[in-house]
Amino acid sequence: MGDEPTGHPSSDETAFAREVGSKAARKLKAQRDGKQGVWFGLGMSGLIGWSVAVPTVFGAMLGLWWDRRHPGAHSWTLALLAAGLVIGCANAWHWVVREDQAMHDKPEDGDD
Repeated sequence: MGDEPTGHPSSDETAFAREVGSKAARKLKAQRDGKQGVWFGLGMSGLIGWSVAVPTVFGAMLGLWWDRRHPGAHSWTLALLAAGLVIGCANAWHWVVREDQAMHDKPEDGDD
């Protein structure tokens, strides 16, 4: 009969089983550790917010200072505010990627 297992799993089934096992182990470890809860999430959102806000405000302040010292046809305030916002967003993206990698690349401890 064609529905009976042959005793040797295919490479697709083996890769799938490894992936499912890895995700299940990671989920169980996260439940067991329980260190990253609501406060961790709030702290991370605050960190991301500050990493965007500080360069944006610094850029605006630097632009205001530059406009007062060297008035001209172009607004340095607006240009440096936009530059600060771009730098802040890149900084926040860096933090998010780093935390995502830390969550997924954490070595699994087998000796708990």
